[in-house]
Amino acid sequence: MVRPAVVLAVLLFGLSGVTPVAQPQWHRQTPPLSTPWTDAVSPTNALPEYPRPQLTRDEWQNLNGVWEFETGTPGPPFGRQLPERILVPYPVESALSGIMRHETRMWYRRTFDVPESWRSQRILLHFQAVDHDTAVYVNGREVTHHTGGYDSFTADITDTLTTGPQELVVGVTDATGNGQPLGKQRAPGAGVFYTASSGIWQTVWLEPVAPVHITRVDTTSNTTTGEATLTVQGADGTPFRATASDHGHVVARAEGTAGHPTTITLPHPHLWSPGDPFLYDLRVTLSTGDTVGSYFGLRSITVENHRILFNGKRFVQLGPLDQGFWPDGLYTAPTDAALEFDLQQEKALGFTMVRKHLKVEPDRWYYHADRLGLLVWQDMPAMTENVTPTPQARANFEAELHRVIDQHRSFPSIVTWVPFNEGWGDFDVARVADEVAAWDTTRLVDAESGVNCCRSQPDTGHGDLLDDHTYPGPGTPPPDLLRATVDGEYGGLGLKVHGHEFDPSGSFAYELEPDSATLTRRYVEHQHQLATEVRRGLSAAVYTQLTDVEKEVNGFLTYDRRVRKLDFAVARRANLAVRSAAT
Repeated sequence: MVRPAVVLAVLLFGLSGVTPVAQPQWHRQTPPLSTPWTDAVSPTNALPEYPRPQLTRDEWQNLNGVWEFETGTPGPPFGRQLPERILVPYPVESALSGIMRHETRMWYRRTFDVPESWRSQRILLHFQAVDHDTAVYVNGREVTHHTGGYDSFTADITDTLTTGPQELVVGVTDATGNGQPLGKQRAPGAGVFYTASSGIWQTVWLEPVAPVHITRVDTTSNTTTGEATLTVQGADGTPFRATASDHGHVVARAEGTAGHPTTITLPHPHLWSPGDPFLYDLRVTLSTGDTVGSYFGLRSITVENHRILFNGKRFVQLGPLDQGFWPDGLYTAPTDAALEFDLQQEKALGFTMVRKHLKVEPDRWYYHADRLGLLVWQDMPAMTENVTPTPQARANFEAELHRVIDQHRSFPSIVTWVPFNEGWGDFDVARVADEVAAWDTTRLVDAESGVNCCRSQPDTGHGDLLDDHTYPGPGTPPPDLLRATVDGEYGGLGLKVHGHEFDPSGSFAYELEPDSATLTRRYVEHQHQLATEVRRGLSAAVYTQLTDVEKEVNGFLTYDRRVRKLDFAVARRANLAVRSAAT
């Protein structure tokens, strides 16, 4: 049955000669390779998971989804529709964004509603990560300006809210290389560098909070005494109560004052480790009513007698270089299941560690590492290689590095900070290493990964690790009086897999093999040599790499995550043999 209103509309358009204007729609572009999760992404399910596992509240609103988009205009586009549609939070260069081109200046716009039940509270607008320089406007008023592509930021937008729909406009400038931390972002298929990821690339969300509320809960642990130290941030001077639980059963309680360290003593302490990644649930309640959930793990990491000790025992850290790039989403994994998948593959291979290379991941990645039991070496994304950073660039780099450390200091999986890699944009290496060690006394510092390589400054002797890169390797740096020796990168054995290459004519590796059997054999040979290096005193090694990335075809998996390129069972046995060489 045709409704009269529809007939009337057709007659009116026909009589007037006016053609209705089609509204812009989001359409997924075709990526160079699709992953098993590409087709699962839609406007209704763009990363719907709670984005901040270490500080949870019950009420929140996800703003991921289809936004309006425009490039190049000089001023904020208030009060008008923009001509394109983008799926947030996928980078503008990615196929999943629907744009799939590089832009240096861009505008995002959408409206949102605030639930009536939130009106008596403060409303926070959270951005988990935007690359790189961001201005945020709500109802025509600027609420925050942020510089940095790898740390989260928040604006209290309460005083800008009106009745009815709220207008949110976000302006982003990303020069990609203009003296900013950018990691491996360059042009598509640029050798060992990859396609850039500009604009919003992590979840955007709203949260109602009390006027006095918790902004972060920092936790450190003492495995000798079985204690955890909590520092509640954001409500200085306010009394709080904390409970630690084991699968719903409260095992310890503590009371303290926000802004001051408070000890919670755990009877029969259960340590966290890759073999037993046990996590305590934590609940903190302010006397003013704000309540948050969190979690923590008890573990220690030290260097003694040139060896890395984990929970007081020698423990070989063996893992892959993990770039965190995706052919469909670039910096942003298509789904949370995809994000977890990479870590699951690392566990399946028998690894105990992963080096997150020149990128900082969403909080849920570290949450999965905490749950699955993988140690993480966290790189700071480098500035541009072969360019001496200006004083302002250095200051910005250190400020962002400090924020990254502060925001990630409570994930038990992270055990090592790596501020510099192979000399790319490095400066004052000794001072920065000492600075990082002072900011976080509970983790190791790798002052310069690949200090023997490329553009690195001469070894300063600072930090906890002496880190060489040896391709194809593996190898052992010369003995050091104080530091543990590690092979921060080795391997790079490659295999082309027809139909699963980003650029078949440009694919390369440090050593290309003709087939999977040969790749497996060569990997085992490398691990046999690595076991010898471990018996000589090597404390850790990082194999290049988990997946192929654009032109690089030296992964255990193809770039699209569809093909295992070598025999995982055989590789796992070789890795377990390396781990046992330390005992």
